[in-house]
Amino acid sequence: MTSAISPKNGILEIKLYEGGKSHLAGVENVLKLSSNENPFGPSDRAKEAVARSTHELHRYPSTDHLALRQAIAQAHGLPADQIICGAGSDEIITFLCQAYAGMGDEVLYTEHGFLMYRISALAAGATPVEVAENGRMVDVDALLAGATACTKLVFIANPANPTGTMISLDEIVRLADGLPKQALLVLDGAYAEYANDYDGGAALIGERSNVFMTRTFSKIYGLGGLRIGWGYGPKAIIDVLNRVRGPFNLSSTQQEVAEAAVRDQEFVDKCRLDTTRNRVWLAEALADIGIPSDPSSANFILARFESDDQAEACDKFLQSNGILLRHVANYKLPHCLRITIGDESSCRRVIHAIAQFKGLRL
Repeated sequence: MTSAISPKNGILEIKLYEGGKSHLAGVENVLKLSSNENPFGPSDRAKEAVARSTHELHRYPSTDHLALRQAIAQAHGLPADQIICGAGSDEIITFLCQAYAGMGDEVLYTEHGFLMYRISALAAGATPVEVAENGRMVDVDALLAGATACTKLVFIANPANPTGTMISLDEIVRLADGLPKQALLVLDGAYAEYANDYDGGAALIGERSNVFMTRTFSKIYGLGGLRIGWGYGPKAIIDVLNRVRGPFNLSSTQQEVAEAAVRDQEFVDKCRLDTTRNRVWLAEALADIGIPSDPSSANFILARFESDDQAEACDKFLQSNGILLRHVANYKLPHCLRITIGDESSCRRVIHAIAQFKGLRL
């Protein structure tokens, strides 16, 4: 018997998101550099907050996230009433699509953009529209040309994933000023803490009503396992998003640990410095063995191989040696491997293994 029950348009077009691999069958002590995690883990203050939170697990969490929003506001110099918190920045992206995009609307993003932009647009019933990048960088002219009277949301990541490239603040301003009046520009700042002298676009939001920013605790704060993110934008947009946000979308543990983490900016600064040093070394070492990469402002490098087959073969060789990177064919970069910046010993291990694959001696 055929069922008449069916999902709304767009749902069955969604390809399930696949995270970076974590395990290799039969291999112990796997070096995981596939998910852009912080190799140094969370700060001691965050770990202590986890332990403290267990004493109140029988209590419902705060529904307004006030203490966490105030801590974020203090750390970044922002008004707390223009901040919203979610289960990772993914949930904030979902809220935006749910609230502002539906049937007949378009959601714009670039060809190598984060896969959740397309997924969330389809889930909301909107039409995802992809525009080309230029040399693995966001192309503002292409985005402006792609925007129409139906465009409701424009997503760009800056620094971008999986390329690590950035566009300038002037280019972001040009994009914001050139979009149709009904379109909201969303700046995905998951990796903003790794970029020098970059506020994720926060200053622009104080001057414009059509810019919104998302951030996460999953990267530099080392809290990927807890799923905590936040967004900052015009008060009117925050009010709308809170109307679709579930009242208990963050547990007490998530809120308390994130608050402790954001108050430990000394730890954040150390992680940024260590990651930058290792990123520079890794990029230079890759170049020395004939593997180019674009200058990265994130906690990963996109290594470019001579062909799709070579990238796939190298990935398999590394896995046989207990090393997990991210082959980004699903981001339309089949000739590339994305390498998370690990600690110094991890970076050296990766370079040694890739050199072995290429038959080189270091």
